[in-house]
Amino acid sequence: MTRTVKLATIGLVLMATCGSAFAQPEQAPAGAVSEVKSDIGRGLGILGACIGAGLAVVGGAIGIARIGGNTVEAIARQPEASGAMFAPMIITAAMIEGIALFAVVVGMLGVGKF
Repeated sequence: MTRTVKLATIGLVLMATCGSAFAQPEQAPAGAVSEVKSDIGRGLGILGACIGAGLAVVGGAIGIARIGGNTVEAIARQPEASGAMFAPMIITAAMIEGIALFAVVVGMLGVGKF
């Protein structure tokens, strides 16, 4: 990967994980300025949760695609072993999908706190 892509990825991960830090309610008296800051923090928290959920889905999709692609390639090389490769492929893909779904749920549960 190029340096720009790595830096952009790190920035997105930081936004996803640190978005909730900006969403903490202020102790200032109620007023127009504190309400605006609270709304900005809430928006950043929701943005961070959505970016984190999106990254989890993309990571899960890449993992499942690699498993499927490698299994099809292995079956093309040894067709007689296709039965032995199918079940572990499905189990591993289901585990990755479960982890991605869990990450999305955790990210979206954070949105409710704002």
